[in-house]
Amino acid sequence: MSGSSTGTLFRLSSFGESHGPAIGGVVDGCPPGIELSAADLQRSLDRRRPGQSSVSSPRNERDQIEILSGLFEGRTTGTPIAFIIRNQDQRSDDYLELENVYRPSHADLVYEQKYGHRDYRGGGRSSARETAVRVAAGSIASAMLRKLGISMKAWVIQAGDIRLPDALAFADYTEEQTEASVMRCPVPDYSIAMEALITKLKSEGDSCGGVVHCVVSGMPAGIGEPVYDKLSARLASAMM
Repeated sequence: MSGSSTGTLFRLSSFGESHGPAIGGVVDGCPPGIELSAADLQRSLDRRRPGQSSVSSPRNERDQIEILSGLFEGRTTGTPIAFIIRNQDQRSDDYLELENVYRPSHADLVYEQKYGHRDYRGGGRSSARETAVRVAAGSIASAMLRKLGISMKAWVIQAGDIRLPDALAFADYTEEQTEASVMRCPVPDYSIAMEALITKLKSEGDSCGGVVHCVVSGMPAGIGEPVYDKLSARLASAMM
């Protein structure tokens, strides 16, 4: 398995760079007959799309997905699902000064030391732009899991030092409540405070971390293997 592929039964291989013509992926292992369309994947990408608020990346990408194979008449065929997302708002000139400068806490220096040649435009392969591919693949996985009665939802419970009290953080929220917030925090007062904090830090040239709470429902017992392949280990690997 290459370093750009993940999964065994359901496997994603991704490709592309931040400032290349496109990014994309190939999903193997999706069974036939799953109801799925480009519009389903597009809805997920629209949720991720940068440039939607003052607290997200200013890069203005439409993130329009193109399905190349694996779907016919609104259902999966059981063959590899290939897709691309064309890059449209690359401003490579913004990165010219970084050709010979390595950003702290970024992969720039490591790429140079490992390969002796790197794409300094937006981080190249190590850019967060690549996560759009994972979002699209995740939408395919979600369609499969829904057939098995498994569902997921998540929301932000902390940004910087602003954190929801446990009684609010771990309450049960609808997707509509979460999506109503640009912070994806379903508690309006805290969402506003988080957004104000990030806006302030951004104006100071700074940033902060955050915490996301995720709930998976309908998961059958016994998924995973003891020790190294247990479910928590797989989730940690995927998240990191």
